[in-house]
Amino acid sequence: MKKRSLVLVTVDCLRADHVGFLGYSRPVTPALDALAENSIVFSNAIVAGAPTYFSFPAIMASRYPLALGRDVLGIAPHELTLATSLRGAGYTTAAFLAGNPYLSTRSGYDQGFATFRDFLESSYASELPLGLQAAKPLSNLNRRIAAESRRTDLTAATYDELYFWYCQWRSRRENLSMDELRRYPAADVLVNHAHSWLSSLGGEPFFLWLHLMDPHHPYYPPSEALSSLGLSRTTPLRARFLNSFWNRFDIGARRLQRYRDEILSLYDAGIYWADRQISRLVQVLQQLQRWDETVFVATADHGEEFLEHGNRYHSPTSLPEQLIHVPLLLRSPELSGRHLSGGPFSLIHLAPTLLDAVGVEAPDRFQGRSYWREISAGNLPSEPAIVECVGACDNPFQPADRMRPRLMAIRDAVYKLVVNFNGDFMGTTDSFFDLKNDPGEHSPLPDGVMPDERARLLQVARAHLQATQHNRNIELRLLAHLREIQQSSAK
Repeated sequence: MKKRSLVLVTVDCLRADHVGFLGYSRPVTPALDALAENSIVFSNAIVAGAPTYFSFPAIMASRYPLALGRDVLGIAPHELTLATSLRGAGYTTAAFLAGNPYLSTRSGYDQGFATFRDFLESSYASELPLGLQAAKPLSNLNRRIAAESRRTDLTAATYDELYFWYCQWRSRRENLSMDELRRYPAADVLVNHAHSWLSSLGGEPFFLWLHLMDPHHPYYPPSEALSSLGLSRTTPLRARFLNSFWNRFDIGARRLQRYRDEILSLYDAGIYWADRQISRLVQVLQQLQRWDETVFVATADHGEEFLEHGNRYHSPTSLPEQLIHVPLLLRSPELSGRHLSGGPFSLIHLAPTLLDAVGVEAPDRFQGRSYWREISAGNLPSEPAIVECVGACDNPFQPADRMRPRLMAIRDAVYKLVVNFNGDFMGTTDSFFDLKNDPGEHSPLPDGVMPDERARLLQVARAHLQATQHNRNIELRLLAHLREIQQSSAK
């Protein structure tokens, strides 16, 4: 029997409630919605960590992000992954990743890929200005004014406001297109590369991973995507202003709320463009007569916040549903389409499940397990999903950021417990939610309410921490540290 090939598409920042096959009313995912009709749809897919640098160790290596220690970033050298397993089984492997600095050779994500292109060497990876960072370096006079303005809150706020609008005035003189403003290559660029690679193959089985960044901030979707959604009035200049304003951290949520709908439209247009290129990829596989022998999976590494709890983007500060609940569909030629609802499906189980789907044995080191048999039967056992990260770790390339206190969520079908490990002297704080009656997580249940359910999820958290400490792979941990030391010495 011919081996099945595997295509994995991950879309950065794509939250579950912004895809049509999970109920979103705006038509931004027509291709995925059509694909979902003949796919297994996981209504309750939960990441094992957020954001990207805490999510992908689980997706690619079926390993919890902090299992090797909070100070370890990415995939450790020689760590077994989805890609290394498939390449070892005779698969041809390739990855095309849209310029995300956390998914690179530096963090070990090239392991197992014969072809690996992360686009970090291109102009897309440059940090384009945003908001208060939009001006040229401050002049000496401006530095003195800025420093003096910090004497009082009023003068600081006045300076920040004036400086922001000064930046906007300057930016109006630059007539840049959406493509020039975008930090990352759009999805069509990656699909073009994937098309060329797929066309070069013979009949051997393959593993292809695409990581699309179109919904990621700053939000600069192609003009064609805006036109398709009836948003053609949103010019590059307007998009630049919206992104700049949305990136301000000197003002509160009340002022930001004024532009939320327009920002959401830019975000949705990015989703639409990713969806349209996923459709192209499917067409390529069909044209090359590989579709009927391919397992196709689409998911996300995390979601995105738009002031639902006062936050923007995806900094891990409280692990709300907007960040940890992601879309997941799995299309396999022999399975009919169905929705699997009920208990959560943690992405820690994704890699072993996909290996099982194509008939390749999963490594014993994987912390997740295959659910392929249950999925094929249309059943999904209910067990709590664990999400872990380092709280407010915004720059993991700074070792100190990685050593902040742990943040953890334990999520089952109805209840969710978020535990914040505030530090050795502060102990822990936790928030307990009834997602059935409070899906927006607006009102954590008071202490003493639902004590048995709270205790059950606390016990899951305790058992996870004990297992992490007991089963830590010291060899992989040391190899990861050695790699970081070598990288620092090479600078």
